[in-house]
Amino acid sequence: MRITQDFGPRGPQGHAGRPVRGRAGAALTAAMALALLLTGCGGGGNDSASAGPKGAQSSADADRVEPLAAAPAPKLPVTVDSADGTKVTVDSTDRIVPLTGSLSEIVFTLGFGKQVVARDITATFEQAEKLPVVTRAHDVSAESVLSLKPTVVLADTTTGPAEAVDQIRDAGIPLVVVDPAKELADVGRRIDTVAEVLGVPAAGTELKKRTESRIAAVQKTIPDHADGKKPRVAFLYLRGSASVYLLGGAESGASSLLEAAGAVDAGKTSGLNKDFTAITSEALAKAAPDAILLMSKGLDSVGGMDGLVKIPGIAETPAGMDRRVVSIDDGVLLNYGPRTDRVLAEIVEQLYPKGGTGQ
Repeated sequence: MRITQDFGPRGPQGHAGRPVRGRAGAALTAAMALALLLTGCGGGGNDSASAGPKGAQSSADADRVEPLAAAPAPKLPVTVDSADGTKVTVDSTDRIVPLTGSLSEIVFTLGFGKQVVARDITATFEQAEKLPVVTRAHDVSAESVLSLKPTVVLADTTTGPAEAVDQIRDAGIPLVVVDPAKELADVGRRIDTVAEVLGVPAAGTELKKRTESRIAAVQKTIPDHADGKKPRVAFLYLRGSASVYLLGGAESGASSLLEAAGAVDAGKTSGLNKDFTAITSEALAKAAPDAILLMSKGLDSVGGMDGLVKIPGIAETPAGMDRRVVSIDDGVLLNYGPRTDRVLAEIVEQLYPKGGTGQ
């Protein structure tokens, strides 16, 4: 499979990073792990392109990261506060192991790609694809990590199992836990934190400014809404072969992106205050989405648009009747990192085709 996530997409950081963070992580992480174990990274079938412009595929450049122009020179050693309450001293960045796709994205974009010696399964961008994978169905293999003799390991609070994290630390490897990202406002914090761990705070500031500037530029392209009404968008997490059908609520991780794109999170405004709930006809009728946000492999797993509208309740929504979906690559959707401007641009492009109002 993205997923924020930190992966994710684990993330709707799935192929993307562990896509869910904090409380949002529990339901979605379990669902994603189940889907991965039972079906791999998604099923076959048509993709969103079958729906025409309203369901365009994610752009190819989402598969790559864009490193800073000049590779920074780390100033080490540094001692940092790990999110799990420990202090960690890092004295070498020669061999880096990031344990989520979203952390890998930041490390590579800061210019440390050549020093990364392994990847988590949710690091799906092109520059990382040939690295050895040190996770099994999203669980970290301590033995695999230690065999690569890392000089620093980066994890976040969704990384597990705890025994594997402890085993890596007990071997004397500096391991820093980073708080996961839950919304757009966390992008700069995450970049700053990783840059501090790697001894390049100035590069972190540069990357943060670049990312925030690009996000702001995308937001300026959002057209005015017809009659002042914002489009209602429901975020669905689907893994058809594993019979996983979830509707995102206030803590799914997608609300911030949808709101930044000038939309309304239909699940959140319908009263779903937690992360995810099972899809029902009643819940969909209450959410009444004008469009549906999906991870691309989730759409594939139910057989594309034709399969999506067969899920009970979908065809009766305005989104289902219009066959209107926004499909974003699993490995980048909820990473909240250096590529978030691209994610936001794709959402805007698909939600408001040809500069339309989205209504």
